[in-house]
Amino acid sequence: MAFIITSPCKTEKAGECVEVCPVDCIEEGEDMFYIDPDICIDCGACEAVCPVEAIYMEDEVPEEENEYIELNRKFFEDR
Repeated sequence: MAFIITSPCKTEKAGECVEVCPVDCIEEGEDMFYIDPDICIDCGACEAVCPVEAIYMEDEVPEEENEYIELNRKFFEDR
């Protein structure tokens, strides 16, 4: 999994990330967006445009946001 969307998305949910993704790997959930790890090509376009800096490379997710790694996985497992 390359990128993870974290808690700032819950309060903003702006959607610029969806608009710039070249492979349409970002899906809208009930309260935030999620990145499909099977489709993501690690281009970083989403990270660059996020107005609330909610998107991180998985290995750079701040410790206090680590729960979002599992939330992202579960979002796509349950589909």
